[in-house]
Amino acid sequence: MGRLGALLLLLGALGALADICIIPEVDSSLVQSLGQRLLPWLDQLSLEDLNPSIYVGLRLSSLEAGSKEPFYLHSLKVDYQQSLLSDEGADPQPKPSMGQLALYMLALKANCELIGGHKGDRLVSQLKRFLEDEKRSIGHDHKGHPPGGYYQYGLSILALCVHQKRVHDSVVGKLLYAVQHDHHLQGGPLSVDILAMAGLAFTCLERSNLNSDLRHRITLAARTAKEKVLRAQTPEGYFGNVYSTPLALQLLTTAPMPGMELGMACLHARAALLASLQDGAFQNPLVISQLLPVLNHKSYVDLVSPDCLAPRVLLEPATTTPPPMQLPEFIHVMLKAPSVWPPYRHAVSVPAGASLEDVLWKAQELGGFMYGTRASLSGPYLTSVMGKEAGEREFWQLVRAPDTPLQQGIADYIPQDGETIELRLVRW
Repeated sequence: MGRLGALLLLLGALGALADICIIPEVDSSLVQSLGQRLLPWLDQLSLEDLNPSIYVGLRLSSLEAGSKEPFYLHSLKVDYQQSLLSDEGADPQPKPSMGQLALYMLALKANCELIGGHKGDRLVSQLKRFLEDEKRSIGHDHKGHPPGGYYQYGLSILALCVHQKRVHDSVVGKLLYAVQHDHHLQGGPLSVDILAMAGLAFTCLERSNLNSDLRHRITLAARTAKEKVLRAQTPEGYFGNVYSTPLALQLLTTAPMPGMELGMACLHARAALLASLQDGAFQNPLVISQLLPVLNHKSYVDLVSPDCLAPRVLLEPATTTPPPMQLPEFIHVMLKAPSVWPPYRHAVSVPAGASLEDVLWKAQELGGFMYGTRASLSGPYLTSVMGKEAGEREFWQLVRAPDTPLQQGIADYIPQDGETIELRLVRW
């Protein structure tokens, strides 16, 4: 081969690499440290604390938690099956949400378990019923909104897909329309997460060919989702923000994208994530469980054919020396709620290191303040302040004064002394 031929071959190889999202290896001690943050969660086995995403994240990672893993999966099975069958008994239990049910199905497939029999059929039927209800809420004219949100809608389609369970074309069609037309996606607090999850669902459907009549639209929508995620990259390198980047990278690593300079975008994101890892930014178990597969070059789509015999490194509990006993230092946080009448404003004193949820709880304990939450896949979600509920297409935004929206939820954000936190009711 002449020099010209070699040069053309090199340029072709470089061009191909530019179309592929590759995440170079991250220092194993950082990955271990990240996995160690999930270990305490594996010991929390009450129904409200069980989180199937933790199990999925570990199974798709390079790490394993030894005997804790099968015990955690057993606890998931017992609680989820009991809650699904509870209407047959005299003591009904709270039902898992659509998203929780979908993650539970992913957890089963992560253990190479195929859904079948009476219990499996009941599980699939329940998730399909959820999707049908959401589809009806969206409506024939697409002007409605799924009560569970498009994130859980896409997650549920993905969970059924990895088990090779077909959903009706009309159900898939609602998600296709939403992504292609930016319907209810722009301006919401989870737009990149929604697009990434929808893209993962489309990628699975594209590979499985379960909805063959929609194949062309599914292929187009998968690419559209990736393009929109790429356009959401910030100058710092994140896709949306630091916490939506792991799921975005799961999507972008699933297939090449000719002409999109995917390689450089992913390298930029990797550098940003590495800096955040070193700063200890990742504490939320859902986000950690989405990041660990990325660091092992995996995505949720790999659950179509999971490798349950792949070697993984045993996680060891972190060895830390307890700090000397000392009286807790207290900080003062100004809590404001300008969206209610009369507007609320009060200084709250809490121990240093307390979460924003602790601040809200203390304010309520002091009197003159009320708030409400509901459980979500990523932790408690603020739904009401001073009795005022967020309506349809509204949410309570957490803002650090003067005007910085928080990227973390109330259980994860740690206020600093002297900060002012505003709770704003925002329409999207």
